[in-house]
Amino acid sequence: MSEMTLLEKEEDIEKATKALKAMAHPLRLKILCALKSEEMPVLEIVKQVGSSQSNISQHIDILRTKDIVESRRDGNKILCKVKDTKILKLVANMQAVFCSEDT
Repeated sequence: MSEMTLLEKEEDIEKATKALKAMAHPLRLKILCALKSEEMPVLEIVKQVGSSQSNISQHIDILRTKDIVESRRDGNKILCKVKDTKILKLVANMQAVFCSEDT
């Protein structure tokens, strides 16, 4: 690889690093695993992940500030989803490696 190619990919490296840092917390990774490819209400995430609503909301806020998750209000519900399909692929790959029945 030439040095120019590496420099052109600097933006991708920064984006990946930011995403991995944000995901490097067990609760945030659980949230992303729960979301998969669908939009989900915060209360459903709380039920699936198994923590307090305030704790889940704090971690969703972190994922939102890192541009990984987006949310919207629908009546009295807050719906969340993963913004980038690349994140979903990364989570799926991590599940395949670390959550397989072979290990």
